[in-house]
Amino acid sequence: MKAWGGDYNIYMKPVNLTNHFLIAMPNMADPYFAKSLTYICEHNEQGALGVVINRPIDMTLQALFEQISIPLGEPRLRGIAVHFGGPVQIDRGFVLHRPLGDWQSTLAVNQELGLTTSKDILQAVGRGDGPRQILVTLGYAGWAPGQLENELAQNAWLSVPAKSNVIFDLPPEDRLSAAMDLLGVNFATLSEDAGHA
Repeated sequence: MKAWGGDYNIYMKPVNLTNHFLIAMPNMADPYFAKSLTYICEHNEQGALGVVINRPIDMTLQALFEQISIPLGEPRLRGIAVHFGGPVQIDRGFVLHRPLGDWQSTLAVNQELGLTTSKDILQAVGRGDGPRQILVTLGYAGWAPGQLENELAQNAWLSVPAKSNVIFDLPPEDRLSAAMDLLGVNFATLSEDAGHA
């Protein structure tokens, strides 16, 4: 048995934040993540992977599809913004979507949501027979083994189980406050040193 004040981390259960939102704390200095809401698609002993869901960039789906030479026949999708998904592989597209479907390269987050990187999903979207709901990002956010747990311990993030309606039904500027509402916290009331005793 360990004496008081010893290493208590060995007794802590590993945390799995797959299908959770990460809310950047107000003191987040990293410009990539300040005031960001990130959806965690995978979290295990190899690390974590997610996409920022509240950072639209100055590119529409129409422009993206033109760039990759795929016709976009669905008029309602043409003006939808592509998002900055994170600082890793920013030249690569990631499609967060519901329902899951059957695509060449998909990470199933749960039974209804997937993150797909293969071009077949965009071709299906262009034809009008892709997933009902999509959020397209350039890049993703990644953490090495133990890195996210360490950042959580340093109060860089708040986490809350995700609700897909926040991702797909709300405009980007409302997603962060909606995730805060899930926690029952108002972003304006968080101090920069919240969580420190």
